[in-house]
Amino acid sequence: MDGQFTDMMAEIGRKARAAAAELACASSERKAAALIAAADAVWRRRTEILDANTLDLDAGEQKGLTPAMLDRLRLDDNRLRGIVDALRQIAEQKDPVGRILAEWDRPSGLHIQRVATPLGVVGVIYESRPNVTADAGALCLKSGNAVILRGGSESFETSEVIHSCMLDGLKSANLPEASIQFIPTRDREMVTAMLQATAHIDVIVPRGGKGLVGLVQREARVPVFAHLEGICHVYADRDADLEKARRVVLNAKTRRTGVCGAAECLLIDWQFYTKHGAVLIEDLLKAGVEVRTEGELLKTPGTKKAQADDFGREFLDMIIAAKLVDGVDQAIAHIRKYGSQHTEAILTENDATAQRFFDQLDSAILMRNASTQFADGGEFGMGAEIGIATGKLHARGPVGAEQLCSFKYLVTGDGTIRP
Repeated sequence: MDGQFTDMMAEIGRKARAAAAELACASSERKAAALIAAADAVWRRRTEILDANTLDLDAGEQKGLTPAMLDRLRLDDNRLRGIVDALRQIAEQKDPVGRILAEWDRPSGLHIQRVATPLGVVGVIYESRPNVTADAGALCLKSGNAVILRGGSESFETSEVIHSCMLDGLKSANLPEASIQFIPTRDREMVTAMLQATAHIDVIVPRGGKGLVGLVQREARVPVFAHLEGICHVYADRDADLEKARRVVLNAKTRRTGVCGAAECLLIDWQFYTKHGAVLIEDLLKAGVEVRTEGELLKTPGTKKAQADDFGREFLDMIIAAKLVDGVDQAIAHIRKYGSQHTEAILTENDATAQRFFDQLDSAILMRNASTQFADGGEFGMGAEIGIATGKLHARGPVGAEQLCSFKYLVTGDGTIRP
């Protein structure tokens, strides 16, 4: 690795570590004021942001980005309003730092408290979604962490302007500008530098496709919040309500195909199919979705024969794999084999079947009669998310401000000694 990137990372890391020490003691009021001011700056500078976004979109089209990737990259007034609203919601949330998580007294006379503390310095490596610049910056600030952001080359121009808005917020609240830093180069050597910066970064959060996440998990020396692919399944049980199922399946696939909560595989119980026919498949086809399937479902006009790797694949496009299964247990077995432990949904009116689905699967998010597109920190009331963690250590599911905290023990005695 080039020495200039090691030196750049060291300088950014030193600044972040110093900022983290100050943020850990910053008042809730100052952090909230910074976020409100940042929200105001995003809206005030929206024309500047959208102009930068146009540059990124033009470059993305020239590079041949898929429509789904371009959708992830694209901003408009409505999406900017979403960024502003998320910043304000995070500002209004209760400060997670200093929460007493548990407390108890010991026979020795000691009083012990477990108290939430910031992690320290968070590194976020992400691809084409420029809103992550605001979401990650805001959540780290709220939780008292400094953050180092390495955005994707596709969203570089947009992310730089959004980052500048976040700095406006920090300056207005008299908080260190190094609290939210943006890597000022597109060079991928800086990703490697971040992954090896054990002295400067406490945890890495990757947000992106399989290639990025795989690279991070292979090469990181810094601990990682795993965020694997969103290979999300929807299972239409024999006891599903037809109209609910039709609404949910269509929304889960087509609302936004480029998000990690988009459904990538539809499992249909044979008895549902016998009763209702291929209506779920037909709805998807009418909406312009390419349905890749096998066996009986191939009799539905317009479907395509699935290849072996279509099951367990994150399409991030208007494509879905579909399969008939014999009951909930076969659906569970399929998901265990092909899923990424992100989000799965069951459509059923049978409480016992739903409970079995919930008990037998271990994905980060399990849903009943609801679209997988709700796999989102904002929809969970977190204001935003820094990612969906699919691992099992420390954080799981949507990672909001609370999940960006660790804890310490405060132990109080009265001249207490141990015999």
